[in-house]
Order: sequence, then C-alpha cells, then structure tokens
Amino acid sequence: MPLRLDIKRRLSARSDRVKSVDLHPTEPWMLASLYNGNVHIWNHESQTLIKSFEVCDLPVRAAVFVARKNWVITGSDDMQLRVFNYNTLEKSHMFEAHSDYIRSIAVHPTQPYILTSSDDMLIKLWDWEKKWLCSQVFEGHTHYVMQVVINPKDNNTFASASLDRTVKVWQLGSPAPNFTLEGHEKGVNCVDYYSGGDKPYLVSGADDRLVKIWDYQNKNCVQTLEGHAQNISCVSYHPELPIIMTGSEDGTVRIWHANTYRLETTLNYGLERVWTISNQRGSNSVALGYDEGSIIIKLGREEPAMSMDINGKIIWAKHAEIQQANLKSMGDMEIKDGERLGLGVKDMGSCEIYPQTISHNPNGRFVVVCGDGEYIIYTAMALRNKSFGSALEFIWSNDASEYAIRENSTTVKIFKNFKERKNFKPDFGAEGIFGGVLLGVKSSSGLAFYDWETTSLVRRIEIIPKNVFWSVNGELVCIATEESFFILKFDQDAVAKAQEANEDVTEDGIEEAFDVICEIQETVKTGLWIGDCFIYTNSLNRLNYYVGGEIVTISHLDRVMYLLGYIPKDNRLYLGDKELNVVSFSLLLSVLEYQTAVMRRDFQTADKVLPTVPREQRTRVAHFLEKQGFKPQAMAVTCDPEHKFDLALGLGELKLAHDLATEAQSEHKWKQLAELATKKCEFKLAQECLHNAQDFGGLLMLASCSGDTGMMEKLADTAADNEKNNVAFLGFFLQGKKEKCLDLLCNTGRYPEAAFFARTYLPNRISEIVQTWKENLAKVNKKAADALADPTDYENLFTGLKEARQVEEFLKTTVTTLPAKAYPTVTLNADRDVEQEMQDALTSGTYAGAEGSAQPEQETESAKPSEAAVPPTTKKTDEEDLDLELDDFDIDDDGTGEGGDDVDLDDEDFLED
Repeated sequence: MPLRLDIKRRLSARSDRVKSVDLHPTEPWMLASLYNGNVHIWNHESQTLIKSFEVCDLPVRAAVFVARKNWVITGSDDMQLRVFNYNTLEKSHMFEAHSDYIRSIAVHPTQPYILTSSDDMLIKLWDWEKKWLCSQVFEGHTHYVMQVVINPKDNNTFASASLDRTVKVWQLGSPAPNFTLEGHEKGVNCVDYYSGGDKPYLVSGADDRLVKIWDYQNKNCVQTLEGHAQNISCVSYHPELPIIMTGSEDGTVRIWHANTYRLETTLNYGLERVWTISNQRGSNSVALGYDEGSIIIKLGREEPAMSMDINGKIIWAKHAEIQQANLKSMGDMEIKDGERLGLGVKDMGSCEIYPQTISHNPNGRFVVVCGDGEYIIYTAMALRNKSFGSALEFIWSNDASEYAIRENSTTVKIFKNFKERKNFKPDFGAEGIFGGVLLGVKSSSGLAFYDWETTSLVRRIEIIPKNVFWSVNGELVCIATEESFFILKFDQDAVAKAQEANEDVTEDGIEEAFDVICEIQETVKTGLWIGDCFIYTNSLNRLNYYVGGEIVTISHLDRVMYLLGYIPKDNRLYLGDKELNVVSFSLLLSVLEYQTAVMRRDFQTADKVLPTVPREQRTRVAHFLEKQGFKPQAMAVTCDPEHKFDLALGLGELKLAHDLATEAQSEHKWKQLAELATKKCEFKLAQECLHNAQDFGGLLMLASCSGDTGMMEKLADTAADNEKNNVAFLGFFLQGKKEKCLDLLCNTGRYPEAAFFARTYLPNRISEIVQTWKENLAKVNKKAADALADPTDYENLFTGLKEARQVEEFLKTTVTTLPAKAYPTVTLNADRDVEQEMQDALTSGTYAGAEGSAQPEQETESAKPSEAAVPPTTKKTDEEDLDLELDDFDIDDDGTGEGGDDVDLDDEDFLED
C-alpha cells in the first residue's frame, strides 16, 4: 500500500528565479534569495511578503536564517558574504569570502560557525564570534563545490557535493577529507544527510539525472533512484517523514519512500525548473524554489503519533521507533501547570511500518499503529504483534474487543476478538470512519451512524464531520466540523424501541435518535469527554471545556498541543506536542462530577459531591449554577461576597443584599441596592442606601418624586456641607429657600449669577450682591468693577425694580406648603401675575402692604422719591457723569495706559480669583 501523504499548498509566491530557500525555525517565515540580487521574506500564514531588500545586482545563490542571532546571511556572485539583521534589515557585516561565486552556506546548529562553498573549489569555516575569522579552509575538490551540509547526528562532520562527480565527507579540524564517494557519471549538484537514528545514509543528485543513496559507514551506494528527465538540482531527506524529496530541471519534485525507495508521488506546479528544497525539523512544511517563484507545501499530518491509556502509560512513535513513558514513574514529584514533564522513556523497538497514528483500545491492553496503508495491533505492555492487515483507516469500538477498518471507499469491515465478524458497504460510501458507541461513516453527503452489532442505519445527519467524540456512557456525542462543533444527546431507549417495533424508521434512520443540544462556533482540534464535560483544544491554541452551554478556558497554550487523556486520581489533564513533550494541567474531578450531576438534574448526587469541591473552586461552580438558571443554589454555594451580592439582587433578597452591602461599605453596592429598593417601592431602604452611597443626585430624585419635605431639607443641608453645590441649590430652590440659594451662590464665588438671581427673586438684596461683586472684581480689574451699576445709585436704569421689591415683600406673606397631590390644581409660576395678585390682596384687605402701609404705592410726598423732588439739574448731572464714565472706560485698559488682556465676565476662574 502507498504511503498516505496529504499534500496541501500553504503558499505560492511568484517572483524572479529562486536560487535558495530557507524556513525559519520559530516564525512562519520563508526566506528566498533570487537570481536578480534581491532577497524576499514571506509569511506563509498571512500569505504576505513582509520584507524585501536588494543585496547586490548579481545573483544571490545562497541565503540562510540564523535565528539565534536574528540574522540573514547571504552569499552572492560578487564573492561577498553579507550579514543582515532581519528585523531592522541593517547590514551588520560584509566581506569577500571567496574568489569566485558562493554556492552554498551551512550554519552549525550549536557553534558560532558557518561553512561556505564556492566555485573556487574551496570550503571555508567562518567563526562569527572571532570577528568572522576564517578558521579553516578545506581543499580537495577539483571542480565547483555546489553544496555543503552538516551531519545532524555528528555536528563535527559534513559532506560536500562537487561537479568533479564526487561527494566528500570531512571532519572539522582536519584539512583533508575523511573519504570520497564516487559513482555519479556527471557533476554532483546536491547532497543531504538522513537524520533518523537507524541508518548512516546520504543522498546525492547529479547531472546524470540519477539520485544515489550512500551508506557512509560502509562507503558504498545502496540504491539508485531513476525517473527524472533532466539534471537533479536538489535533494532532501525529510526530518520527520520517511520520504526523500528530489527536484530537477525537468520541473518536477519527486517524493520517494525512504525505506522501500518506491516512488510515492510526483509534484509539478508549472513554475519551470526546480532549484532548491528546504525543510525544518519538527515541521511537515517544505519550501520549494523554482524559475518562476517559490511554494510551501505541507505533507501529512502535524499531529504526533502518540496515545495514553487510562492508567497513564504513554506510547509514541519517533520516526519508526516506538517508545513508552509512564506517568507513575514520576512518583510524588510536584507538577506545575504547563511545564514539560521529565518522563523516563523506554525504547520498545522498531515498527515494521512508518507510524502515522497510534491509539489504545478502551481498556488500554492493546495499541494499534497505522501507516503506509496498513495497521498492526500490538500488546501494549510488551509490544508483541497480535494482528495486522491492510486498511485506509482503523477505529476502536466502545467495546474493547471490537474494532473496524475502512478497506476502501466503499467497504467497512468489523472485527471481534481479532476475527472478522461483518463486512458491509454503507449506502452512501465510506470516505472516513469514526469509533464510539455507534460506528460513524463519513460520505460526501454527510455522516451516518450504524449499529455495531447489526450494521443497521441508526441515523444519517447532513453534516460533514472532521471528527466525532463520544462520552463514556454513550449519552452525549460531539461532532466537530471545519468551523464549529455540535453537541448531541443520544437516546438509546428511543432507538431500541423503534428497532424493536420497526416503526418510525425512515431512509435517514430513526429521527428521535439524537437531539441537538447546541452548536458552538469554534474549531475543535482534539477532544475528549469526562462525564458530561467535553474538553478540547481549539484553533486559537486554547484549552477549554464545555458543560451545559458554558465554555470555560483552562489555559491559553503557547503552542499547538494535542489532548492525550485525563487521570481522575491525579485530577490532571495531559497533553503532548509534535516534539513529543508532555505537559499537564490541573482539572478537579470533583468540579466536573458536580457539574455533570447538575446537568443531569441529579441534585442528590450534586449535594453529596459538593463537600469534596475545594472552597476556592466553589465560586466557579456557583457561576456554572447561575448560568444553568439555579440562582438560589448558586447563592448557597458561592464563597465570593461580590457574586453573592449580585445573586441576592437578582433574586430580590433585599435583607441579604443589605447585610452584604453593610459589610462591604461599597458605594457601588449601595447604589445597586438603592435601585432595587426603589423598584420594589421600599423608599425608606432606598433613602438609607442612597445616603450611604452619598448619591446626592439619587436622593434629590427620590425626595422630589416622593414629595418628602423633611428628606429634601436634610438633603439640601447635607449636600451644602459636602460642597455638592448643584444638588444643594436645587434642594433649597425646590423648598422655596431663595435666601439660602443666594447665599450658596455667594459662598461659591458665583457673584454674577447671584446678582441676576437676586434681580429675579430677591430684588431687596441686589445692591448688597452688586457691591460684593464689585469688590471682588476690583481685585482683578478695577475699571471693569466700576462699570457695574448699583441700583441704589442708578435706580432710574432699573425699570420696575421698586415694584419688584414690593412684590417680594408680598410673596413673603403668601408662603404655604402644599402636598404633592395638589400639583395638578396649582397654577404654574410662569402663568402667574404676581403684581396683580398683590393689588387684589391690597384691595381686598388681606394684605396691608410693607412696613404697615396699606398702599405702598400711595406714599407721601416727602417719602416718595418722585422725579419732582429731585432737581432736574442734579438728575441730568448724574446721567451725564455715568455717560462720561462709560465713554472713558476702555475694557482693554489695565490702568497702565498700555492696554490689557480681555476680561471674560463669564469666566468662572476669573470670577473666583
């Protein structure tokens, strides 16, 4: 069977001829050096060109990342080696490295060294910590040296490919080659090492159109790969997958199986000749460079082949090697969330196939390894072969002794105790299968669930799944799609009843079999059930769990992680990454059990579990109860006073809320409680809360709406004492205490407002206020102060002032307090003619006039300041003096004769100075 390789194009970037490519080890970047002298850096996640710079006007044949230094190093046909900071694009170093074109650059993985090869037939070692000193020159080739590559298993040795038709292997510190591999009939363009631990192999490609595999220990050619129609320009052993990739000037990239040397597939993207291939350890991405641009492809699956049983034994595949680790070996070692676990690893031996997936059966006794279109079932303890066969897919049933395989796109086989029990062809085809309580079969039209025993259709759902996860008891199932996941409830009784009566069974199965609980717009990467809680990792690298419509984030992961399982006695969840590191996170079983019991409405069990839930977790449990609509229970469980107060408000528990607010003495809480008390018409409590909150605006509203005179009086005095002047003013004004309003304006330095207020409501105090205003203004600008006219001195300028003073005295005798209910029958002040009211009172005798005079308007000649009593010349003189003063007054004059700054009489700061 062929190796199953899913190949997806991640980036396609058109450009001039690409001579070399490199992938960054941590960033999603691809480096491409071009024949036109430019260098490009692409982000393959965002599909954008993030950096581009010109190196020289000649071809740049080699460029590499040095991630630990934030460098890009380039070698070009001007013989110069250049070092750039890839963040700032600043050129930090440049020197002539060779006397001819630079063909290749190799970076030492641990030391501050780089190797360069050139058409001058030399290889040179450079030390950047010694100011780019050339530490060693390697001579021996008799033609251009096309490529150098460092041995990943022995960093002190490296290989070189040359047009002298040889591959040479060298040792750092030795000027002569260790040995030479000869066999190509034409010049060798490229070379690469096999990074796996089991074979001491090299691969080389040459102008003879052949690819050769060399055993560098025995120094012989073990295989020759034929098939390319033109010169071989690049070769690569993939560091993660069992494949060899070869690129040629025929425009194709061929992928060969690294063990069988079978041609697996041929890629042709129509970009003319292939010049370079680059891959990265720990990644399945491969970069390709062509005449007309560059491409990044992703091969196979990034998810590691690893599995954990219910007891904490982990099995994984490292290339073809099977290894085992046991969580029990850690003993009582303290484990911190998210930290890598120091597990002891045991080698179990080599697998006959290249593992792409590994999974334990439900009881953990057996483990299946799948890959290369085959499966092998081993005993988990000793890795003894129990069964094997050919299959495109393998899945376990909930029954530990039962499993199914997908033989092809139409046939599914079911096995029991390693013997074939059933063979059936699903009606809608079989593009994928899923294990669990029911056998899930994916087709182009949707997902169909079949009974394991009878293979009868239970239900067909029009949805294209990526994965299906069943809970242990088989009541809940999660169906994950590309963009969301669905939680469904499986009704086993309804299915059994329908099958027994042979009723309500349609062509789509039994309609009552599933009820959709919810759909969540998140992409599930890996998942598992613990009780009724579904734990999963999503596309944003978050570790979450879903229960009862609520999603709780356990952790934000710093890299892609894959769920392995949950160990209840440890209260810990375990995950692994593609580097086969294992980390864990605390997740209390008691919390999950409590939430599961609540979801099942089993409050008797929930009450039994609650005492085992730690106090610090109870508030989280209470929030869950609240979201499920169980607020009284939430209030009984929560240990957070803030949460309890919110719940008390929600349930209308005024006494409890009052006690909590008294304890907290929080202004915000008092305001919240006041609002609730007002809604419930508990005005006494509302008043207390507003006073405690010092919410003068709220008290003003409450006092005015309720018509509470005593409350308004107390509020106005308290507000004035606390300098809440607006509220105090309104409080006094609503009580009719105009004198206090005026005093408040004066005390706060608002003399202009005070003067106009007095002119409107207290005309008898105008002169007093104007005099104070003038004294205050004179401190800033004397001429501005002199411009203010005092009614005592210029009574003729204030028409009707005398009558206003009389009306003021009249109104003092008519003050009455009316209940709020009288409001509809009272004439608005704006509609009253107070002067006429005074005249009517005088006429009727109900008002005797000011200072005992019955008719103040009918004053004696001696008392009345009539115009006849004032000499005409005196009046005219006063008016002329005022006109003269105003004519001479210059608002811009500051008294110095040089003018001054403008004065804004409405400026509060000015008036308060």
